[in-house]
Amino acid sequence: MIKQFKRIAAMGMTLCMVAAGCFAAGFPTASAEGTTQDDWLHVEGNKIYDASGNEVWLTGCNWFGYNVGSQVFDGVWSQNMHSMLQQIADHGFNFLRVPMSTELLLQWKNGDPDPATPKVNTYSNPELSVEGVEGGTVKYSFDIWNQAVQWCKEAGIKIMIDVHSAETASAGHQIHLWYTDKFSTEDWCTGLEWFADYYKDDDTILAIDLKNEPHGTADEPDIMAKWDNTTDANNWKYAAETCANRVLDVNPNLLIMIEGVEVYPMEGYDWTAPRIDYTTMTEYYHHTWWGACFRGQWEYPITLKNPQYQKQVVFSPHDYGPLVWTQTWFDKDFTQETLMEDCWYDNWAFIYEENIAPLLIGEWGGFIDEEHDADGKNTKWMTYLRDYMIEKHIHHTFWCFNENSGDTGGLVYDNFSTWDEAKYALVKPALWQTEDGAFIGLDHEIPLGVNGVSLGEYTDGKTTPGTTAVTDEQGNPVTVTTAKPILQGDFNSDGKLNALDVVIFKRYIIGHTDLETLDAEIADFNRDGTVNIADLVAMIRYLTQEKT
Repeated sequence: MIKQFKRIAAMGMTLCMVAAGCFAAGFPTASAEGTTQDDWLHVEGNKIYDASGNEVWLTGCNWFGYNVGSQVFDGVWSQNMHSMLQQIADHGFNFLRVPMSTELLLQWKNGDPDPATPKVNTYSNPELSVEGVEGGTVKYSFDIWNQAVQWCKEAGIKIMIDVHSAETASAGHQIHLWYTDKFSTEDWCTGLEWFADYYKDDDTILAIDLKNEPHGTADEPDIMAKWDNTTDANNWKYAAETCANRVLDVNPNLLIMIEGVEVYPMEGYDWTAPRIDYTTMTEYYHHTWWGACFRGQWEYPITLKNPQYQKQVVFSPHDYGPLVWTQTWFDKDFTQETLMEDCWYDNWAFIYEENIAPLLIGEWGGFIDEEHDADGKNTKWMTYLRDYMIEKHIHHTFWCFNENSGDTGGLVYDNFSTWDEAKYALVKPALWQTEDGAFIGLDHEIPLGVNGVSLGEYTDGKTTPGTTAVTDEQGNPVTVTTAKPILQGDFNSDGKLNALDVVIFKRYIIGHTDLETLDAEIADFNRDGTVNIADLVAMIRYLTQEKT
């Protein structure tokens, strides 16, 4: 009732302001009217399911602008926002990750005026003007956002916001932590709680990514995002658990994306170690991309206060190619197998492969044209990651739709007006599609764009092969996985024997895995009655002979 009163009052104020020929800057004047509650998702093992037990695949893209000071998606300064959202749906992206800031969420929560007029071309977007005419007065940013939510609903797109930074700034993502001297951890939690509450009756908003790329190294220990069991201010695990619990208290149906950190202490060291001993060049930390290190999950797993809340947790690493930064694993003539060995598995892929939780690669992307990628290494990396995600149905949001991403480019260029067809052709196979090539949405009723189908059309009341939908005594849906035939050496139970199983077995043999035991029937590869390194050698020889 209070929310409805505020909405009516704000709308009345807008009418008064329009009649007076001025702009009602300080009041949210629109609300996302939720009409359905049947599209919420949850986690079972390393998969994401709908309420009926149907496995889904979130395959989307990023569109930034709200986090950098535009107060709207970038590109709306030129092109029509409705048209661009429709194009995203028509091209098959069923999930939109939208970077925002704590500062912006608190502005909307408090009804504060926009610090600057949203960068909207009202000649291209007359519907985003107060008067609804070309060249009119730009609407309040929260009204524009709610219009975007409504258009996404109509196009069959689901939305996830992420707190890209505490403060609104084009370089805000470079700040290490989720708090600054201007916005505290409490501010961050409060902003996300408000957002979760505002849209708790609208399943267009399916997920929240708590914080983009927590990072930092021991060169600056006080602002290094770490992962352990302390309650220190810079402990990302503690902060993520705290914020996730508070958000899910408000809306227990949301998926919560939790990213990783940048570094993790090597065996025998802790977070008090320096980054490197410059006299001997000895390193004390494992390192990877910002937000992509989940090594702490082995020893200090994310644990929410309610077992049902745990079923809403998805881990979300970011991964990039050599054109963003020349990481050490790109020095060699890398393959998918070497990427897995040198970076992916120990940092994040183990979460999926060991059935801990689902993964959503929140950012991946880059240039593929010869001008930027003359040696083809960036394209090769992108292809390997894409193929891995296709094989495993790992969820992802491509970075990015924007043409103005300096180190990656976008799905569009020419001031947001023309699609990069070569890049889209690379990404397209990783979008959820039927055998006939129709894109599959996440809404049970609304088809995805003009070239897609709804989730209801796709599932047609059937569950995914390998699962069956049943209900418990209270009538709540429960997903039960049916038994699969045993494949010797298939440690990740994906029905295949390949290099990933070798990595898991190797970690088990040297004691670097959560697995206390392995099924002897699967692990005894040479069938001598024991499980030891001889089985690993036999397995590697078998796979090598099979390839040759």
